[in-house]
Amino acid sequence: MTPLSVLVVDDEPLARRRLIRLLNKLDWVGEIREAGDIIQAKARVDERMPDILLLDIQMPGGAGFELLDRLGGAAPAIVFVTAFDHHALRAFDANAIDYVTKPIEPGRFALAMTRARSAAHAQGQADRIVELQETLSSLKRDLDANSDPVRDFWVKSGGHYVRIPPETILYFQADRDYVRIHVPASDYLYQESLASLERRLSPGDFWRVHRSAIVRRGAIARIKPAPFSSLVLVLTDGAEIRVGKTYSAAVRAALMR
Repeated sequence: MTPLSVLVVDDEPLARRRLIRLLNKLDWVGEIREAGDIIQAKARVDERMPDILLLDIQMPGGAGFELLDRLGGAAPAIVFVTAFDHHALRAFDANAIDYVTKPIEPGRFALAMTRARSAAHAQGQADRIVELQETLSSLKRDLDANSDPVRDFWVKSGGHYVRIPPETILYFQADRDYVRIHVPASDYLYQESLASLERRLSPGDFWRVHRSAIVRRGAIARIKPAPFSSLVLVLTDGAEIRVGKTYSAAVRAALMR
């Protein structure tokens, strides 16, 4: 069977690399191309239509749905890759084959790609519409059953999965390509970039204070001045987080409210 081509569209280079690593494990995937925004994605599609499109929803220059509008009826099999569950129903309306949420779980990604593969091979067949409707109905039911926007974090530790409620988190710290979640007396490695994580955290509960740190506001015990007019956040467990220069103005403005 002829290998299928895939176009990965995501504004985060790290996210694209992760998706490409997962795609390289699928022996039926052939050419893999990538784009960092909608304009670049449109150019890639104009060059050569992919069999499968992995599309992030929120990107600079417009949302992923806008790319679909520009593609018209020529869109390939589409899988949305997003950190925002509430966009999923719109993804169904756009005839997406499936969607996966960040951070990507390999098993869930493999399932989505299997569905996309079947859809790509079924292009033009009369039964494709019926199969797609059944798939979307099932996914809508799953989404409706799990529509609570407040989600716990699940991390793997010692062969087990540990649940971390957001209200117990002290701060998130960038750790190379991942994030380390700090809770009282412990910390856990979480497979998502800090930038991606920031976009789906409530700004009313979490505060980006440094390029490598996001702090839960309720965990801040006090704020103290530091040399060169900088600030340091002292958390309830005694940890000290330095406020980055580019974030200090926002922190000071919040203090004066």
